[in-house]
Amino acid sequence: MRALFTISALLLSLFAVAAEDKSAQPFRPAPASAWPAHQTIGDITFAAVRYESDDDTRPLFGKVNLNQYGILPVLLIIDNKSNQNLLLDLIHVEFTAAGGIRLEPTPPRDLPYLIAPKNPLNRPNIPSPIPLPSRHKGNALSQVELDSRAWGAKNLLPGESTHGFFYFQTEWRRSAYLYISGIREARTLKEVFFAEVPMDAPGDAKSAEPAPAPH
Repeated sequence: MRALFTISALLLSLFAVAAEDKSAQPFRPAPASAWPAHQTIGDITFAAVRYESDDDTRPLFGKVNLNQYGILPVLLIIDNKSNQNLLLDLIHVEFTAAGGIRLEPTPPRDLPYLIAPKNPLNRPNIPSPIPLPSRHKGNALSQVELDSRAWGAKNLLPGESTHGFFYFQTEWRRSAYLYISGIREARTLKEVFFAEVPMDAPGDAKSAEPAPAPH
């Protein structure tokens, strides 16, 4: 009887895991060229996407809206249509807005230690003076998804695309854009360009399917 109970429990557990895996969809954003505000320089295309609403943020970050804690997640997408391998290990990204606002992203490992400022656009990043636990159930900014979805690309081969999130201690401003520099050509090690990319919203991407022909 005990063996039968054990087998039944095991089967139920396997079914639950299978159902969870089936419902978990990998995050694959549209290519950079699909976003209305994308910027193309030569054969390289950039797009930046801000994540603000519960519907957009909670499925990606452990059911947490980071904006409630003063953190704006911004997705950067780069398409490399050139014939050159690009080095991204020294990429530099800033949140830039009117009034001289320039903000560096906060590394995901530092997010659990932050005290979100009430007016982050006018105050510098303020780490907690008392170390806080970085990984526990009560810390909403310690979700593993913050690490796994963060920008981590070190190079970008010809014909490929890459993406990842940067986390800024700010709220969205209509005039804001990402300033991107530090991208180098692997063959020469020279910085190739900089880009200023306005930010789209998650629902702004064009459909990948062509529109039907008019009758």
